[in-house]
Amino acid sequence: MHVDLLLVPFGTTYPELRAAAVAAEAAGFGGVWTWDHLRVAEGGPGAVPEALTTLAGLAEATSRLQLGPLVLNVGTRHPGLLANMAATLQEISGGRFVLGLGAGGSRETPYAREYEQLGLPVEENPLRAARVAEAAQVLRLLWSGGTQSFAGEHYRLHNARGFMQPQPAPPIVIAGFGPRMARLAGRWGDGFNTQAGHPELPRLIELARAAHGASERASEPFEISVFAGLSERWLRAGSNERTRLEALGVGRIILLTQPPYPLPQIAEAGWLLAGG
Repeated sequence: MHVDLLLVPFGTTYPELRAAAVAAEAAGFGGVWTWDHLRVAEGGPGAVPEALTTLAGLAEATSRLQLGPLVLNVGTRHPGLLANMAATLQEISGGRFVLGLGAGGSRETPYAREYEQLGLPVEENPLRAARVAEAAQVLRLLWSGGTQSFAGEHYRLHNARGFMQPQPAPPIVIAGFGPRMARLAGRWGDGFNTQAGHPELPRLIELARAAHGASERASEPFEISVFAGLSERWLRAGSNERTRLEALGVGRIILLTQPPYPLPQIAEAGWLLAGG
């Protein structure tokens, strides 16, 4: 099982993010991720460095780690712009970029306020999910080269050509917490991400895998990943928690840590990952 680190960006700075990513690479983590937000939840102190700009810097600061957002809100970036940004990040990182996509926070979440304050719409769940599905399709079309057209409810391509083609195309991981997003990830994504402790984790994994198997991408690899907090029970191979996830076919666990990032704990995690 791959074990990655997610650096929660609320109230931190790029130098702190960079130091934590360098420490994670030295410790033996497989990848580093961050969140996509515009401000600290509920207007708390400090700022939030932008996700893709941060990852571009971390790509220069590291040499081995996979890097990605967990996950980008497709409602704030047109997939045409995002296709070029992701392709650029893939080039900067030397093929280490993974594109996480999500529907963004619903109106009931504290994260909706950051968009409402900017006059951006917070749509109902089915509409936001449909944007994710269409965005994934548009991204793949633009990355594939040639002349492309697409007519969706949210996005359209009109004989689009000449867009940057990443080598290879970044895997698209789609995250969510319910059946709709699990099925959507299976049909349009290269992976599905949700909570490690989700009470319906086995069912969501089954739905995602079934949708992938029935899709036109059934022959392509599909990875299940989950997230949890940074702690010893998720780091030690053979722990009850890790054994449960492996039995479900989970291939990656992404562990969250908050700023100020505990660099000694990150270093100790490397010792645990190595079987210490």
